[in-house]
Amino acid sequence: MLACVSALAVLGLASARPRAQFAAGVQMVEVYATATRLDGSPVTGLGAGDFEVLEDGVPQQVSAFAAGEFPLTVALGVDRSWSMAGEPLRLAVRASQAFLRGLRPADRSMLWAVADGAELLAPVDSSRESQLRALAQLTPWSTTALRDAVVVALDRLDPEPGRQALVLFTDGEDRYSRTPPADLLDRVRRSHALVYSVSVGKTRPAILAEMAAVSGGRSLHARDVRGLEPALAAIASELGHQYLLGYVPLPRQETEPRWRSIAVRVKPAAGSVRVRARDGYVGP
Repeated sequence: MLACVSALAVLGLASARPRAQFAAGVQMVEVYATATRLDGSPVTGLGAGDFEVLEDGVPQQVSAFAAGEFPLTVALGVDRSWSMAGEPLRLAVRASQAFLRGLRPADRSMLWAVADGAELLAPVDSSRESQLRALAQLTPWSTTALRDAVVVALDRLDPEPGRQALVLFTDGEDRYSRTPPADLLDRVRRSHALVYSVSVGKTRPAILAEMAAVSGGRSLHARDVRGLEPALAAIASELGHQYLLGYVPLPRQETEPRWRSIAVRVKPAAGSVRVRARDGYVGP
């Protein structure tokens, strides 16, 4: 994520933690990172000095840092195709309702359904109660155009300020989308959203893991629909504590926008910690 005005200030965290001041026009790159133990549980209490950030393989100085529960805008998508009819959809609705109820008052959410496209069931300015009711009324319909639906959801998330997440439930492969997988991954890379997914069934579509990897999100697989609620609880736990790292890229000769790779690591002194973060951005 590139920003001339720090997202730390937008989030209201700047006054709570010291941060560097930058001249007007200087672009700060801001990256949300998730640190977990080997068992997947979140790691809290890390400071800016525990992280290493590299851009195109070059170490960068972390100039702005925040940790905690940032305000969140989440697009929650539920697969309502015919293959979800019956118990799968009922349990997916129940898990989705539990997820929405677990959001904090400051968090914003929108609800959409995946079938032969993306159907917006409740916009971001709708009440939590109306979103819960919309979920309760969800019925199976049509086929699965998963990639097309994700593009629509990202388009709707893009204008929202602060931290963004796309959370998706699905049970099958995409056979009807017009968006090629490569184009979808490019769209994910150009968005600000962390992409999370829970797939149900014998296999997990490869595109789900790929979207998670490039965005810094996570892809979970439940072989049985009864695993939906635990999987969603794991996502909620992760979203409950993340780190925001900001840096101003070191001077470089070229000025044309191109892909800039990002790698975020935790220094060995912090112990056995895994870090997930966006893998890059397009910038000058």
